[in-house]
Amino acid sequence: MLGLLALVMLICTGCNDEDLPRLGFPTPATEESPRILLMWQGSWLAAIITGAVVWGLIVWSCIFHRKKHADDIPIQTRYNLPIEALYTILPFVMVVVLFYFTERDQSIILDEDRPADLTVNVVGRQWSWSFNYVTQNAYETGTPAQQPELWLPVNKLVHFDVTSADVIHSWWVPNFLFKMDVIPGRTNTFELTPNKLGTFSGKCAELCGRDHSRMFFTVKVVSEDEYRAHIDELKKNGQQGQLPRGVENTKEARERAYNLEDSYQDEHAGVDHSTEPAAGEEGSEPTAEEEDSEPASDGAGTEPSTEGEPATSESGGTS
Repeated sequence: MLGLLALVMLICTGCNDEDLPRLGFPTPATEESPRILLMWQGSWLAAIITGAVVWGLIVWSCIFHRKKHADDIPIQTRYNLPIEALYTILPFVMVVVLFYFTERDQSIILDEDRPADLTVNVVGRQWSWSFNYVTQNAYETGTPAQQPELWLPVNKLVHFDVTSADVIHSWWVPNFLFKMDVIPGRTNTFELTPNKLGTFSGKCAELCGRDHSRMFFTVKVVSEDEYRAHIDELKKNGQQGQLPRGVENTKEARERAYNLEDSYQDEHAGVDHSTEPAAGEEGSEPTAEEEDSEPASDGAGTEPSTEGEPATSESGGTS
């Protein structure tokens, strides 16, 4: 039964003999990935064994307890205490075991006690990514049409701060076997050590709006010399300093973040509104009359309209 099930899985997934031991998961590319892969392999193996036992019992019952003659009446069985205890206790044991291994591995993977070699700030926005090399004081960014690249030195422990400029995103590199939610008003952190040279694709794993499917980026794991040369090139091109990290953890900043048109334009313009007063008098909320009134084309203190700006309704998707 297990052999037949494995054959069916191999045929349906199109895996070769090298992919089969990983159950179709990508080749690990960080020091932390094998532990994640092992947890998934154990979970899948437990699920396959459980499924095989359940289906085996169903088939056995259908064959050996079928109606053999027209006049036969099947034995009516009820209140079987051992079986009832089995299907009550066994699922509880399975849940406890899975919870234990998940919590154990999660605590180890998210442990940040080790001193990091460099810090990178990942900023998700509709609909691309920005990368601040905090340690080197440089940055790079991209658009859906021109995917951004994140360069990392091989065998160096990287501390990641992930923040959002607008709505919830999710930073995911399949070969790292790791993803982290990118939430406005909150900084999520983790550490990874890339240990394989190469180029790996990444994407957003959280539905975040109109162009979510175009939120791709590339991670290039290179030697330390190549990494330093790339940082020097960024600085020569004027990409020195830090882009806005995203939404600050304040009520006003979070409310402003969900005005998606403004947040998307401000990210490109490099404007940080975290210290700007609200419309109307400083420190006060705009009145209903101010909200409903049309701004004068040449009035002081108003934002000039930009011809061809996208309507807010077009970019209003949230995750």
